[in-house]
Amino acid sequence: MATSTQKTARRDGRALVIVESPTKAATIKKYLGNGFEVLASVGHIRDLVERKSDLPDGDPRRDEKWVKYGVNTANHFETLDEIYVVPKDKQPQVTVLKRALGGADQVYLATDDDREGEAISWHLLEVLKPKVETRRLVFHEITKEAIHKALQSPRPIDDHLVRAQRTRRVVDRLYGWDVSELLWRKIKPGLSAGRVQSVALRLLVERERERARFVSADWASVHGAFATEAAGLEATLVALGDQKVASGKDFDPTTGKLHRGCLHLDLTTAQRLCAQLAGRPAAVDRVDTKPQALRPAPPFTTSTLQQEANRKLRWPARQTMQVAQRLYESGYITYMRTDSVNLSAEAITAARGLVADQYGAAYVPAEPRRYKNHVANAQEAHEAIRPAGRQFAPIAEVAAAVGTADARLYELIWKRTVASQMADAQVEQTTVEIAVDHATFRTSGRVTRFAGFLKAYVEGSDDPDQALTDRDSALPPLVAGQALAWGQPPLRAVDHTTQPPARLSDAALIKALEDKGIGRPSTYAAILQGLLDKEYCFRKAQALVPTLLGMVVVRLLEDHMPHLVDYAFTARMETRLDRIASGRDDFTSYLCGFYESGFDQDGGRILGLQALLASVRDRIDPGTASTLELGSTDDGQLAAVRIGRFGTFVKVGDRTANVPDDQEPDQMTVARAVQLVQAKDRADAPIGTDPASGKPVFLKNGRFGWFLQLGANGGDERKNASLSKGMDPQQLTLDVALRQLALPRELGPGKGGVAITAHAGRYGDYVQQGEDRRNLPAGVWAIDATLAQGQALFDKPRAQNGREQVREIGQHEGRTVALWSGRYGPYVTDGVRNASVKANVDLDALDLAVALRLLDARQEASQGKVVGADPDTGQPIRLIEGRFGPYLTNGAVNASLARGTRTDELTLDGAIDRLRHFGKPVKAKGKRRPGKAVGSATAAPSKRGAPPTAPRQTKAAKPTTPRAKATAKPKTSAKPKATTKPKAPANPNAPAAPTKAEAPAPAPAAKIVRRPATR
Repeated sequence: MATSTQKTARRDGRALVIVESPTKAATIKKYLGNGFEVLASVGHIRDLVERKSDLPDGDPRRDEKWVKYGVNTANHFETLDEIYVVPKDKQPQVTVLKRALGGADQVYLATDDDREGEAISWHLLEVLKPKVETRRLVFHEITKEAIHKALQSPRPIDDHLVRAQRTRRVVDRLYGWDVSELLWRKIKPGLSAGRVQSVALRLLVERERERARFVSADWASVHGAFATEAAGLEATLVALGDQKVASGKDFDPTTGKLHRGCLHLDLTTAQRLCAQLAGRPAAVDRVDTKPQALRPAPPFTTSTLQQEANRKLRWPARQTMQVAQRLYESGYITYMRTDSVNLSAEAITAARGLVADQYGAAYVPAEPRRYKNHVANAQEAHEAIRPAGRQFAPIAEVAAAVGTADARLYELIWKRTVASQMADAQVEQTTVEIAVDHATFRTSGRVTRFAGFLKAYVEGSDDPDQALTDRDSALPPLVAGQALAWGQPPLRAVDHTTQPPARLSDAALIKALEDKGIGRPSTYAAILQGLLDKEYCFRKAQALVPTLLGMVVVRLLEDHMPHLVDYAFTARMETRLDRIASGRDDFTSYLCGFYESGFDQDGGRILGLQALLASVRDRIDPGTASTLELGSTDDGQLAAVRIGRFGTFVKVGDRTANVPDDQEPDQMTVARAVQLVQAKDRADAPIGTDPASGKPVFLKNGRFGWFLQLGANGGDERKNASLSKGMDPQQLTLDVALRQLALPRELGPGKGGVAITAHAGRYGDYVQQGEDRRNLPAGVWAIDATLAQGQALFDKPRAQNGREQVREIGQHEGRTVALWSGRYGPYVTDGVRNASVKANVDLDALDLAVALRLLDARQEASQGKVVGADPDTGQPIRLIEGRFGPYLTNGAVNASLARGTRTDELTLDGAIDRLRHFGKPVKAKGKRRPGKAVGSATAAPSKRGAPPTAPRQTKAAKPTTPRAKATAKPKTSAKPKATTKPKAPANPNAPAAPTKAEAPAPAPAAKIVRRPATR
């Protein structure tokens, strides 16, 4: 019987389905019949123009002042008159889509169900201009049932959603262009500002200011050990008579002063109190036991998923969203950009069934749990993030399909979803107060009577069972009036110092933004990454630390454009975008108010962006704006931080010094500024004087490492010398420096009367006799080498390419593992694989286990990181660190990464797009000589500098079969110029290549879209 999907295909002819990503396309294709072609747009296909040169000559808009914005600002936004262009890297994919459109009788736009997805569909419609029926497909999970259901109820494009996305894009362009330009002129070129980005940065900066203002306070606590016949317990002193004993939370963080009504104990007083109370009678004064029900957390929204992944997995928000995107496009979870905590009826049924099967009927609540959204303007039509389908895929099955790393996030989602439909946990909380004379001690305990949802999921913990054990702290049976014995030691005093407020992590920053109504599910990860990319903050462990540059930027915005970083104003702007998306507000008043006429707020008037910038542009002094004053030194010199064109530096009086990139602003004090300047002064001072020439000797750290300089800058003659490999610059003496500057040095005449000289080289020190060179052994420097050592090296047969074996390490799987010295330093090899040995490894202590670890790590690195599967070929796409930089390969084609792309930013969609548009076919390998098959014990190691493991034959004759002879091509007099191309990674365990007679039939070639040649 034909499915409804097949019926649709037959009735309407061939249908073209367009989605955003190749992975999503491949998954959907599995659920559709032969009458459907599924292609990807690979994200947005066009964007606002950035410069007038992007427009063709003769376009009258090139002369408009507003062309840089990509939107007409002269029409007072009565219409949204943007200028869109298709970027060059998107043109090949647009060509593919247009070609596919030619044979389609129907088009389905199946992009994501949010503003960005709706806008992508609108742009596709505008660019492709299909002449056949075009409908919008909407689904929140990529399952067979969801796809078929969407096909039965397609809809038109939602103009309200599109208008909201276009409005947001225009606002961000106006804000980003004009405010960023102001920062360029007043602080430093290359800076940027953003509608939400700048507000997020303010949150980080405000926390750093709190830390800088923080005044620490010392306090002490007293702890008593008590015992019953059943067990012991420990309690903390909380009161003396009617006066509360102070703890850390009772001190003002900005002054360090104690709040009124609290008794401050220092360590001496606390120790004296211990001596007074020791041995005095102790009895239970009060026992208070209360039952408590703990409810499970609701299913994940985008922000709570990012927060929990940050806490549990230590993942930044961007990594979480990349993994969630892959899980969604592979059909394992529902749509990952949502602020709803709703679950569908089928999801609730699936979760309750799993609870009953895995934990028992007692863990299933009588009624399904339904959660209320606490986020303003939550999209109720969306579901929470949950496992996809009517039956949730087992965690082990997902791990086998996507790998253990991605499966960790799926496990988190699976457990949270299931736990959200489990019974409450029942616990008992007990508080006990113990009287010792006029002192009151307090302790508490908790016992879980019924684990409920805690059996499956505990927030912030990877192991629910262990978390349950850790949460319970049972007290022995106690009643009021019961006498207690003293434990050992009976009393102890503990000294404490109050700590500054913790910096915000990814999770804390996202929660703060969400609580203030700023940002939306699709933006949080991009906001955080933008702050890091612009060097407005950096990571220290899990914390986000604002840089001094970030502090300066926020101060300028607060001083001159405060509403642009005002939390309430930004939240109201976000709410109005939501209203535009639902058709309850119009874009004209929104954009006019923001850019031209301004807004009424709190009884005052906020200027539009144009008027605001005009009013402050001339008032801002660049020198003042780029300076953070720290204070004055003891001798009256002003200390300040300056943001310069080439980086951040401190200035103390007339002296300056660069500031490290990881300088924490709350530690940037006058004392720290003086320390940096003094360190620079020491580096500028010579380590001594050469007695022969009278010139100063300097130790400097340059672009290529530490080096010595004989003679001052600006002098007539200077001489530089690199430090030998392994020299510690901190331990360098003047004597060693002078000997290093004297290199090369003659050791004496060698055999044959030719002098042997010692040299310091970039890849290690060496000795030379005529044109012949030998590397000095590791740990022997040219300044210490002797004639005997040099002659001994030349007495040995010359190793090929400057290589020689140092020693055999051991045997492994029938191969000899050895340590060799090569042109670029020491390395280990098993005859097939090579691995460099780092300078901090003790070569004498290097054993077989260490060598094998090095070889395995090198092999894994050479084979590359698997990014995902290629939907065209089914082969893994690998990211490999090549000789000329990282590149991608699927075995058929290779492609280098785009300039400026970081390997940790690469997504599967980006890799597929790069291979399709810029991939070059892998160069075919020539026939291998006998005995040189990859992976054989006699194969020569592939890395340059590896030792030969079999005697090399000179002009070995190639065996020629009769068939080969008959089909051999005649030689030509001129050879075509070879084109060097990146090679696919060699598999060290691959068998020898088959002969032509036994070679399998060639596989169909991967479809490659060529990028147009440009000059």
